[in-house]
Amino acid sequence: MGEAQVSLEHLFRVFTKPEHKDSKLAQIEQHLSDNILDFLSQHVVTKKTSLEEIEQDFCLSQVPESPEFVSAHAESLLDKLVAHSVNTYSPTFIGHMTSALPYFHLPLAKLLVGLNQNLVKIETSKAFTPLERQVLGMMHHLVYEQPDEFYQHYLHSARHALGAFCSGGTIANITALWVARNKILGPKGGFAGVAKAGLAAAYRFYDIQQLGVMCSRRGHYSLSKAVDALGLGRQQLLTLPCPQQTLDPRQALEHGKRYQEDGNRLLAIVGIGGTTETGHIDPLDELADVAKELGCWFHVDAAWGGATLFSEQYRARLKGVERADSVTIDAHKQMYVPMGAGMALFKNPEDANTVRHHAQYILREGSKDLGATTLEGSRNGMAMMVYSSLHIFGRRGYELLINQSIEKAKAFAHMIERHPDFELITSPTLSILTYRVCPQAIQEKLRTASKEERHQINQKVDRLVVNVQKLQREAGKSFVSRTRLETPQHPDRPVTVFRVVLANPLTSHNDLAAILAEQHLIATNNRVWQDLDEGKYSLTA
Repeated sequence: MGEAQVSLEHLFRVFTKPEHKDSKLAQIEQHLSDNILDFLSQHVVTKKTSLEEIEQDFCLSQVPESPEFVSAHAESLLDKLVAHSVNTYSPTFIGHMTSALPYFHLPLAKLLVGLNQNLVKIETSKAFTPLERQVLGMMHHLVYEQPDEFYQHYLHSARHALGAFCSGGTIANITALWVARNKILGPKGGFAGVAKAGLAAAYRFYDIQQLGVMCSRRGHYSLSKAVDALGLGRQQLLTLPCPQQTLDPRQALEHGKRYQEDGNRLLAIVGIGGTTETGHIDPLDELADVAKELGCWFHVDAAWGGATLFSEQYRARLKGVERADSVTIDAHKQMYVPMGAGMALFKNPEDANTVRHHAQYILREGSKDLGATTLEGSRNGMAMMVYSSLHIFGRRGYELLINQSIEKAKAFAHMIERHPDFELITSPTLSILTYRVCPQAIQEKLRTASKEERHQINQKVDRLVVNVQKLQREAGKSFVSRTRLETPQHPDRPVTVFRVVLANPLTSHNDLAAILAEQHLIATNNRVWQDLDEGKYSLTA
């Protein structure tokens, strides 16, 4: 389809000439520029197409022999890819942390791709390097609020780094714990340090059996990847129960002491600044005290909730974050930047030197190359998108966005509480909440049921929630996600719940009311609802 002539003349044109204004690619570009929401509503159409069917469009393993015309390929992408993509712009897509983006990112993305800078090295980035350093400085100031003299000294210092720009929170968390590991097991008394001598030699020198990282069970799965990648082992991720959704400082201290009494050492306590499942924030101030007493690193994973610091009204919910040795923030979440913009920030600008690398052909000593202290080497200039957003929105603009998301979540929580057939499971701390559909009569039955009866009923309600979530997703009008939680209301075992993320500024109260009504209609027409209504609680019923 649409094969082009194989010639250097054709290939040069692909590199240098834009498509004709009437071409399919030009039409797509114009439509996106005019109204991206309208474009997506027309082209991202949720169809009842299985993943297996879609895979048939992408099943060939051989590289095409001949070139395609650009417009022909664009047409193919519309049919095969775009039509089956997820419309994250939709105001009724409220199940994940990806939402609508401001329109200005489209032309800026074109500029970013056109410039094609590589932030690993000054020679391939020039002005992008000081820009990225400034962005890290602005975010560092948002968290740590150091005086102007501090930033004048460290912002562009070749020997220091206020943080590391990353492709996302996972790499940011790994980077933060990598720095922590290399600092805690650093050079000492003739020992070269873990970075040079390796983990086994470091354990022998420091007389350590194991090195562990502690967090609650709501800790992000990237922490499991981190202890794996850093050679600590997944069994050394110490996850504590959190029925109240947050890490209990008293339990953390007791568990940490017991762990260290057994000949181990705690590398870090990780406090969560907005869990991915419920949006809860750990008691960061108290956990900072625990980390100090245990002599370990204190990292805060605020990939989701870090942007709350823009809000004067709600920033106190992250009290204690300024005491963290390192903090993760994702700009592609509540800062409304395209995917691929995470940051690890370091309170002490010296700390990043524990992972500094040099090479003769690149990253020379004394250079301001950002790749010297980042886990990733080649990186694009996504910091430009954050830089532009910080200027176009400003702190007060972000404050409005954060505040309205939290207020919207509160309003939806009240909507759920007022509905007799829904049960609010976790109230919003930020803009995430969880709830489940559960007939009013069943809610009353659960209050007086025996433990075994509660177990059977909740299993049946779990099935109802799963059925409703799947059917709502397949219907394509809206989307909420689901998870399983330990909760104070249902202490016997975890329950399955709907999970809603209210970050899209386009989502209205009417949208939320319609989503709830749709869930109720699906539920009442479901066989599991009928079983519950008839008192059939066994899963085999």
